[in-house]
Amino acid sequence: MKQVLTSSWALLLGMMLLMVGNGLQGSLLGIRGGDANFSTFQMSIVMSAYFVGFLGGSRLAPEMIRRVGHVRVFAALGSLISAVLILYPVLVDPISWTLGRVIIGFCFSGVYVTAESWLNNSADNENRGQALSAYMLVQMLGIVMAQGMLLIPDASGYLLFILPSIFVSLAFAPILLSISPTPAFEATKPMTLKQLIATSPLGCAGMFLLGGVFSAQFGMAAGFAKLAGLSLGQISLFISTIYIGALVLQYPIGWISDRMDRRTLILGVAVCGGVGALIGFFFMGFFPALLVAAFIIGGMSNPLYALLIAYTNDFLEHEDMAAASGGLIFINGIGAIAGPLITGWMMGLIGPRGFFLFVGVLLFALAVYAAYRMTQRSNSTPVDETTSYAPIFPSTSPVAVEVAQEYYIETALEDEADAEEDETRL
Repeated sequence: MKQVLTSSWALLLGMMLLMVGNGLQGSLLGIRGGDANFSTFQMSIVMSAYFVGFLGGSRLAPEMIRRVGHVRVFAALGSLISAVLILYPVLVDPISWTLGRVIIGFCFSGVYVTAESWLNNSADNENRGQALSAYMLVQMLGIVMAQGMLLIPDASGYLLFILPSIFVSLAFAPILLSISPTPAFEATKPMTLKQLIATSPLGCAGMFLLGGVFSAQFGMAAGFAKLAGLSLGQISLFISTIYIGALVLQYPIGWISDRMDRRTLILGVAVCGGVGALIGFFFMGFFPALLVAAFIIGGMSNPLYALLIAYTNDFLEHEDMAAASGGLIFINGIGAIAGPLITGWMMGLIGPRGFFLFVGVLLFALAVYAAYRMTQRSNSTPVDETTSYAPIFPSTSPVAVEVAQEYYIETALEDEADAEEDETRL
């Protein structure tokens, strides 16, 4: 880990600042949209727009990088992010915010693709897993830190929009001044969706449902909290708890996943997440219960992302793992676009409880489908033949998923080499 921090500290610092800016603007829009009397459905469209842009950016950014290079793409997209963040308080209407969120989502996706390419280039077979862990850690820390900034007094109404712009601008200085351009970007051609679904129906269905769950957390949590009448301090703590849960439980769930049938674990984690949603639904008026619900939902749903990727890899050949990542990301992105729209509709229909109802329905649906798949595919991959779990969150780009895939492959090859060596000794 020391080697990773020494070689990549500027990149990790820059990414943490970027996540502070992204996490703050997402929560802030949910709060200010309520103050501006946007309807719940209007806010759901605004929040969904981010994931439309993000999905488009993940597709187009590799081509942009191939044409003009990492540095130019990184700097150009960063400038656009800063500009849009400052325009939010100037153009306070749903259409302007929706267009701004599409641009923000597109730009952040391209920035992540570029930064994660640099990260992968700076890592080697010995520390790729550690580099990925450090990257995930700074991402979550950035989002959690952003929620605390909601408490900064903002009498003018502009300061909290200017701050994320400043953080985003500052993020590029350590990165661009310390990192040399990577070799030519090579995008992996994805598997067809038909092939991917045939290989792992549970992995694909789970990624789609999880896209809705994550986008509801990332896009609508602040809107729910505002509609539920929570104070700014409570909103900050509620959203932070979601990501603290994701950070704390990622590694224990990963450790368990390497030691048991992953289908059973997917079912159990999804049920636990659904129970967390039920706690929030029935005890919404009791703030400590909301924090428990937030911790459970965040702690269960975010690790499920990496768990579903690892499970899908168990049925793929090494050479197909990177190709499968593009399809999994696309399926997750489609679910993410729909998530805020459906959440907003449900919150408009039954009130703030609709947030927990939506999340709970998706997680229980995943658990039910996992149980069904266990009846259709009787023999899961033996534990000693499964690929290793790599920590990764839904907020990353396809490049980070491909980095994780490289880690899976390298670990599997090392395990095979060790097994052959043991057989030779015997």
